[in-house]
Formats: sequence, structure tokens, C-alpha cells
Amino acid sequence: MWAETPFAGIPVFGFLLVLVRVAGLMVAVPVPGAGMLAGPARALFALAIAVSLAPLWPQAVPEGIGELALWMGTEAAFGLGVGLVLGFAVETLLFGAQSMALQAGFSYASMIDPNSQANSSVLQLLAQLTANLLFFASGLDHAAVRAFARSLAAFPPGSRWEGQSWMEAVAAGGTAMTELGLRLALPVVGLLLLTDVTLALASRIQGQLQLLAMAFPLKMLIALAALAALAPVTVWIHRAAARVAIESLRRLGLG
Repeated sequence: MWAETPFAGIPVFGFLLVLVRVAGLMVAVPVPGAGMLAGPARALFALAIAVSLAPLWPQAVPEGIGELALWMGTEAAFGLGVGLVLGFAVETLLFGAQSMALQAGFSYASMIDPNSQANSSVLQLLAQLTANLLFFASGLDHAAVRAFARSLAAFPPGSRWEGQSWMEAVAAGGTAMTELGLRLALPVVGLLLLTDVTLALASRIQGQLQLLAMAFPLKMLIALAALAALAPVTVWIHRAAARVAIESLRRLGLG
């Protein structure tokens, strides 16, 4: 269809495919502070990255509008796949914080998340800020740039790529997020459960003490003390999740 048009000598379709891949990657990768940028600013940033990669634009020309739409959908899925693999590493701490927030009593206090502009519990917001700092400390920013740069050579836009391996990589990231998040949350949740049982037995033995009224502030103090003690473990959990994400990308030839 476009083989006999002026577009045949210009890699305009390669530019569109690279731009769609960049946009998909930016949507899924949880870059700290990216959610606070305006839509036009993020679009301009994606456009600048695509233009800077002009030497790597493919020369492929689709045969019709249907094939072009299929290629663009494939590139968007490719970018989202890379972003999801890296995003699970950041979401590990958020999953752990959300798992313990209700039991600790912090779910009753909410704040505005600066990234999503939504109400989040105090523990979730604290986990988000910690994950933002560890995002750079663990090298996930380098992994995102390296994966995208190598993807243009390993999987040129417009070419076919194996979807099963990507599904396995995303599944491995989700499994690691659940496992490591529960490792972080279960010690605190178990300690708070023992606190509830202890206060309930003490109130049963001596009904005049009314110890259950102290459960709410006591559990919050115990949760804070437990989180302070688990601070080094938090760094280890995040680094373990980052290693899983980077290893998944390496198996795909993007590490």
C-alpha cells in the first residue's frame, strides 16, 4: 500500500513504532515523580527519546493500515511488558505495606499519594517513598534504559517476538512480588495477631481492666517498632525483587 508512496524512502513508520514502544515503557515503568508530570510534558519526553534513537529506526514498511495497527499494538505490548517486569520490583514494598496496614490500624489514616493523586494509607505512602529511593539505589533505572536500548537490536520494531517467554517473565515478577511482600508483612502481622490474642486473654481473665480499649494505640506502636527493626530487611527485600526483574530481562536478552 505504502511501498509506492513517498513514505517508502522515509522511516516514518519506524519512528512511529519506536515512539509507541517508548510510550508503553514509560506508562508501565514506575519512574519516581513521573506521575506528577503533566501529560504534554510526558508526551514530549517520549517524543524526544524516540527522536534521539533515529539511527535505530527500522526501515520496515507495512503493507496496509491493518498491518500497521497490528505492529503498533505489538510494540505497545512490548513496552508494557518491560515496564511490568520492572514495576513488580517496586510494587513489592507497596504490597507488603498494604498487607499489614489493616492489621496495624493505619488504614484508618489516609494521605494523598503524590504519584497517583489518590488516597493511600500512611504505610503505603511510606512504602512508596522508600521504593522511590531504592529504585535508583538498586539500579532499576539503569536496567530500564539498558533493556530498552538492547530491545531495539534484539527485537526490532515490526518483527515477531515470542510471547510465551514474556508471559513467563511477567509471571515470575508477580510471583516474586507476592512472595517477598508477604515475607516483609507476615512477621508484623503475626506479632499484631499475638498482641490481639494476649489482650483478649487478659481481658477474659480480668474483665475490669478493659484492655481491649488499648489495642488500637498499642498495635500502632508495636507496628512502628517492628517496622523500625525490619528496616534493613526492607532494603534486602527490594534488592531481591530487583534481582528477579533484572534476571528476567537478562534471560530475554535485554539485561
